Amino acid sequence: MKEITERQKEVLSYISEYTEEHSFPPTVREISDYFGITIRAIQDHIMALQKKGYLSPTQKRARSLKVISEWKDKEDSLYVGQVPLLGSVAAGKPLLSEENLDGYVNLTEPFVRPGKSYFALRVRGESMINAGILDGDLAVVEQASVATDGQIIVAVIDDAITLKRYYRESERIRLQPENPAFQPIYCTDVRIVGILSNIVRTY
Repeated sequence: MKEITERQKEVLSYISEYTEEHSFPPTVREISDYFGITIRAIQDHIMALQKKGYLSPTQKRARSLKVISEWKDKEDSLYVGQVPLLGSVAAGKPLLSEENLDGYVNLTEPFVRPGKSYFALRVRGESMINAGILDGDLAVVEQASVATDGQIIVAVIDDAITLKRYYRESERIRLQPENPAFQPIYCTDVRIVGILSNIVRTY
């Protein structure tokens, strides 16, 4: 399929979104009014899109435009990231070592973004329920070694992994649960391995 120009992409996107919202396509005049360009210019764009196979041929009626092909090219497609899923983390082993891996999950934007590194953990327990994090959720974590107050982090303490809200106090660090039934964890040093990016929940 032939490439289309940026303006043709905009016109095609408008036709597609308009049709989805109204259940019928816009007229040439409505497209012209939306973009603030002449009807003739819009007709030229429509003719080019028809020749390139993105729009069906125009019938002799006002609302006959039909998007007939997926128009976004590869550059516009959503980023898909393969995120390592950690199972039972082995004591003393690096977090992302083979012993800890339980496979991979493919996630798209906005759960993951290009240029960043992530891992995923299955949430166990109810210590963070007031933050909307439930037992069985998949926590998508951006790898990081530092955090700011209030962020939800994944930390390693005595070879155990915990998901808590991070606060630095005057002489210690407080890892705060989001459930009054659980007590905060206090420590003088903590190894931060990531910051919570998103939660994936299945039903």
